[in-house]
Amino acid sequence: MKIFKIGEKITKQTDLIIGLLGLIVILFCWYLITGEGSTLTRMLPNPVDVILSYKTLYNELNLIENLLFSVKLNLTGYIYAMLFAIPFGFFIGLFPINKSLFSKYFNAIRYLPLPACSGIFMVIFGVGFGMKSWFLAFGVLIYIVPAIITHINELENPSNDKDYVYLQTIKTLGANSWSKFRYVYFPYVIEKTWVDIINLTPISWTYITIVEILNKTDGIGALITTLSRQSRTPEVFALIFLIVIIGIFQDLLFKGLDVLFFPHKHNKKPIKNFFIK
Repeated sequence: MKIFKIGEKITKQTDLIIGLLGLIVILFCWYLITGEGSTLTRMLPNPVDVILSYKTLYNELNLIENLLFSVKLNLTGYIYAMLFAIPFGFFIGLFPINKSLFSKYFNAIRYLPLPACSGIFMVIFGVGFGMKSWFLAFGVLIYIVPAIITHINELENPSNDKDYVYLQTIKTLGANSWSKFRYVYFPYVIEKTWVDIINLTPISWTYITIVEILNKTDGIGALITTLSRQSRTPEVFALIFLIVIIGIFQDLLFKGLDVLFFPHKHNKKPIKNFFIK
């Protein structure tokens, strides 16, 4: 059988069936080790208790409101980050003097322990939703700006034969700086950067659970902290799994937008040409 042979390919249907079987095995093992009388239930609740806890979360703890708050915070942070990261990344990456002045320092900022910097955001933006969204935006921005600079460098690298040809071609045609940016730099870099944005989805949800602890009001992260202190382990696990599910759906959303914005990457017919009228 192909599934037992190295390097063989299987159909999507077979892959889905095997994946569901894997989930069933994991849940069954989880149920067995946390059954009645198990001492592990203080740390690892029974899966049945986790599922049943969603009713409590919905009826007593405003699950939907907290969920919508966290989703709104995540998307707002992404929007703020893109509004600043894209123009700033191009501003640094396109001009040699700006690269020399700023790029090294932006790369270094990625190593900042953001939770330790939360006080700075509270001083500047207060303790409300604005502070939390800008905290998240900064957490995304410090990765996107260096990514944009890196993709510009890749495009300008003569050893990168596959992509450098675009610059050679447009230079041969006598294009000015604006045309180079519009027809080569911008579409190339944004296409590559969108993959980085997709990959940042897990990190953004990690930052949300951190920032919602500050001045706890709403959100799944704040709710997890409160329930953890009350030793309500099933509800905590239920919220953790909910974050995973939301992250998966957000990942699928961003990948769908990738197909919409850059159909040529996926051998799709363009709905609209976003870069050349």
